[in-house]
Amino acid sequence: MKRLSLQWRITLMTALLIGATCIFMNVLIGYSGSRYMDSIGSYVTGYGDTDKGEPEFFDPEHEKLDRELTIVINGVQESFIATNGYITAATLLGGVLAYFLSGHALKPRRTFTARVEKVQPNNLTDMKITEEVLPEMRQFVKSFNLMLDRLDEGFTAQRQFAGNAAHELRTPLSLMQAQLELFSAEHPEVLPETAEFLRLLCEQTERMTQMTKTLLEMSKFRTVSCADRIEIGPMVEEIFTDLAPLAEKNNIALESTGDAVMTGSDTLIYRLLYNLTENAIRYNRFDGTVNITVTHKDNQLVITVADTGYGIPEQYRESIFQSFFRVDKSRSREYGGVGLGLSLVWEIVTLHNGKVRVEESSEKGTAIAVKFPTDTIKF
Repeated sequence: MKRLSLQWRITLMTALLIGATCIFMNVLIGYSGSRYMDSIGSYVTGYGDTDKGEPEFFDPEHEKLDRELTIVINGVQESFIATNGYITAATLLGGVLAYFLSGHALKPRRTFTARVEKVQPNNLTDMKITEEVLPEMRQFVKSFNLMLDRLDEGFTAQRQFAGNAAHELRTPLSLMQAQLELFSAEHPEVLPETAEFLRLLCEQTERMTQMTKTLLEMSKFRTVSCADRIEIGPMVEEIFTDLAPLAEKNNIALESTGDAVMTGSDTLIYRLLYNLTENAIRYNRFDGTVNITVTHKDNQLVITVADTGYGIPEQYRESIFQSFFRVDKSRSREYGGVGLGLSLVWEIVTLHNGKVRVEESSEKGTAIAVKFPTDTIKF
């Protein structure tokens, strides 16, 4: 059966179902007709005056029909109505069975669809399908696997280009920044306009340096091993220590609850939590709070970073994870943001087969939740 094509499987199943239904209907009709016609025939044959030596013929238009014969005819009519009901029910049952049988025959298509929906940039190689499938599906599978190869090559080329570009830009940017700092140190008595110009140059050079550093990280982290044993609680405390000067500058309180152990890249998970926490501090209110909560929910590890900032407009809650996207460009420039922090978060979460989304956001603050699947959790 497995060697048959999908078309032949559906054809054979439908033919068998129709044949079985027809046989069943014929048996019911034949049995009913034979049984009840015999009953009528016995009454008709015996109808009339037997003393005359020969039976009278039955006239259905006769006004004085035998009462018992009338009852038999009515019974036959009711029986045929019931038989028709059985046949109708059998036909409907056949239709239902055909639906489920065809669904079973189309199971490979649903399996293929489910496989396609699981494709992510980080699992292209693992999503390939073996060609031991039905004849009709072989061309789909072959095309699907070729598409995955092309996508993987495209993503690889994109990462290599970003890494190479960032690497080539890093050296001249470092030289520019060093020369600007040296010039500022050697000429402290410059005009105010010149000093402001130098300050802007230094800020933009630093911003470009950070951008190239982030791009370089994004191009390399897909080759990083994700088999480290990570304790989330101590890592959060370490991040709080590193960001304490920034938090104290804006009088932000840093709080955390919960703990968990997971498997992944220690370096990347640190960068993920660091970026989310830094974002929550930078775009918070003065005297605000940043709270990191670690919980287990629905067999998932959930890490929530909540702040008491100004919130994110609903139309931007998915766009914030895109590269170079900034909700408030003026505030991003003020804080030195380049629009890659949350994009890097999304990349790291995807690499660990997780999900990240804005859980809730209002004028009272924003909560971003990161969810990792069960296989990353260590108990």
